[in-house]
Amino acid sequence: MDNLTPKEIADEEMINQAFHELLNDYLATKHRKRVEIITKAFNFANQAHKGIKRRSGEPYIMHPIAVASIVCNEIGLGSTSICAALLHDVVEDTDYTVEDIENIFGPKIAQIVDGLTKISGGIFGDRASAQAENFKKLLLTMSNDIRVILIKIADRLHNMRTLGSMLPNKQYKIAGETLYIYAPLANRLGLYKIKTELENLSFKYEHPEEYEVIDKKIEAYEKQFSALFEEFIKPIRKSLSENHYEYTITARTKSVYSVWLKMQRRNISFDEIYDLLAVRIVFKPKADQPEKWQCWNIYSLITDIYSPKPERIRDWVSVPKANGYEALHLTVMGPEGQWFEVQIRSERMDEIAEKGLAAHWKYKEGDNSTVSKEKDFDKKLVWLRDMLEWQKDTSDAHEFIEDFKIDLFSDEVFVFTPKGVVINLASGSTPIDFAYRIHTDVGNKCVMAKVNGKVVPLDYKLKTGEIVEIITSNSSKGPSMNWLNYAKSNQARSKIRAWFKKANREENINKGKEILEKELKKYSVSFNEIAKGEAYERLQKKYNFHNLDELYAGLGSGIIPILTFMSKLREGNLHEKPTDEEITKEIEEKNEKHTKEKEVVKTKSGIIIKGENNLLYRLARCCTPVPGDDVLGYITKGRGVSIHRKDCINLISLIKHDPEKVVEVSWGEKEAKSSYIAEIKIKTDDSVGLISDVSKTISDCGLNIVALNANSQSANKAIMTVKVEIKAIDQLKELMKKIRKIKGVTEVFRMNN
Repeated sequence: MDNLTPKEIADEEMINQAFHELLNDYLATKHRKRVEIITKAFNFANQAHKGIKRRSGEPYIMHPIAVASIVCNEIGLGSTSICAALLHDVVEDTDYTVEDIENIFGPKIAQIVDGLTKISGGIFGDRASAQAENFKKLLLTMSNDIRVILIKIADRLHNMRTLGSMLPNKQYKIAGETLYIYAPLANRLGLYKIKTELENLSFKYEHPEEYEVIDKKIEAYEKQFSALFEEFIKPIRKSLSENHYEYTITARTKSVYSVWLKMQRRNISFDEIYDLLAVRIVFKPKADQPEKWQCWNIYSLITDIYSPKPERIRDWVSVPKANGYEALHLTVMGPEGQWFEVQIRSERMDEIAEKGLAAHWKYKEGDNSTVSKEKDFDKKLVWLRDMLEWQKDTSDAHEFIEDFKIDLFSDEVFVFTPKGVVINLASGSTPIDFAYRIHTDVGNKCVMAKVNGKVVPLDYKLKTGEIVEIITSNSSKGPSMNWLNYAKSNQARSKIRAWFKKANREENINKGKEILEKELKKYSVSFNEIAKGEAYERLQKKYNFHNLDELYAGLGSGIIPILTFMSKLREGNLHEKPTDEEITKEIEEKNEKHTKEKEVVKTKSGIIIKGENNLLYRLARCCTPVPGDDVLGYITKGRGVSIHRKDCINLISLIKHDPEKVVEVSWGEKEAKSSYIAEIKIKTDDSVGLISDVSKTISDCGLNIVALNANSQSANKAIMTVKVEIKAIDQLKELMKKIRKIKGVTEVFRMNN
């Protein structure tokens, strides 16, 4: 310590304090007290990261300590996971190997660290393909040790909490990735609190202005209804106490992101959301009564006081969600005509709701008393194993992640077989999904479906509580291609694709052979020459083909994209490598069917694309970006670079499918001399004189109206869409500010898709 600078001494004290706080938190848990190995892991990681700083300026070891703290306190894992969290960046960032970790800490910790190392980085960006492949491998193996992904989520949570120190482009990328995959994954694992925080933080960095507006409105709402909440729970407290329940009652307000999402999906304003506030009752179960019965008893006590809304009952006590969530939700009318959602949980249910599957995991590191507990935990992971099993044959990593994400995002409906067996499906599922959930043959031979005894079309959206019957026929010719449009679940979609893959195998083999031979002619090489290189071996593993017929079938069906295949082979196996210009020309030839857009122009300082001039670009019509907007470019096929606002829904979707085509762009010097079209929507409670008032306001701002359209929704409500010609975003903001002041105008917002 004598040779250290004051700053180094202060850092050492901060590190030691953070670690001791972690140890104290761990000692307060019910896990076995393995302080020695945790201390050993800390000392090892501290030494390995010595002298390394985070972008924030703090010692790097503070990050692993913070992740370990989240793992311990917010997820509830034990010593093995805490050690792995402390060590999770050692292999990635230092000279130590997984073998070193295994020799010092044993195979289990090393296995987890190895899994975490494989998904360092992100699934978007320069290494998107490689990271997507790594993420796919992780997902396929994580059901064997769920702790890998739980620690990764903790790692991502701390990164999001400290995202402010990163560069803006990094913030946007990491936030998008978090909202795309990590938040829904946390939700599916039952980590509701963490899921909500990940969503809010991502939204804060992606849409800072909208976040601030909604956050302030929620804060004002909470202050306004605090007294109403106390009045609402007073008779409930009295009734619960009289019935000898030990309980806690808390208020919960919807998160900023969930409010925004609801506003977007339903196209409503903040004031039109009526379920902002929820009341949560957590009770200690009485020993002589079943938990489920006590939940319904509390429900009865509440509905004796307040009138319920029958269609809003959510019974996840009788049929828990796939991620283990159990609770009884009801909506009742409060004393002043205000709707309140009430959530009823036991202490056990609440722990699972807060810590998800990790609440079931802790017995593995603590209580080893019964084998039945292990079997119970395994049941909790059935959904995960099934989901991964259905998708493991998907060859493209990005497609795999996209499919997996769809399942993660899906809410659930519960339907019954004619024999009364409960089947849980994703919200929006059809009889096709139900049929394939029962059995592959049932799906392939399906000819008709009945719901509650009545014949329904195969694209019918199933609802909770319905009885579903599938009529099959041995003479059925198999599924229709249209079924891919009907199926919601990736289980059904993968089974349908597998059927067609098998049925069309011969046709695809012949087609694929022709495609490959045509491509090889361009390079004047034979197949035998290219089938010996390392690039070809990598492609074999990537697309999972073991012989020539499988390769031909993959090429013919499109499962293996020919351009991607040949591009990878170019890395070292072909004699003649085409230039970038040749590849661009080839892509353009394949996309001649696309209509050329008039907006394509050459940059002359209007838009700067990666610091280059004289490139083709166009301003996207879907979001109409103007100077001052935060923008990104997306390389289109044969039409130059499409310029989108960063919050454009279409751009977000494009990024998910092909993130490698995103380029950084900025506004250049030409922006002030050019005019741009911006589109706004105006909602009003009084349509009389609206067009005149809006037109005058636009004219007073010195702007030209390009187009104007007004539609009446009712006798006194109207929506107006206006396109104006502007030179910069400031002009648009000023115009919208003035329009909001027009009498009768209720809402003004920028159009985005």
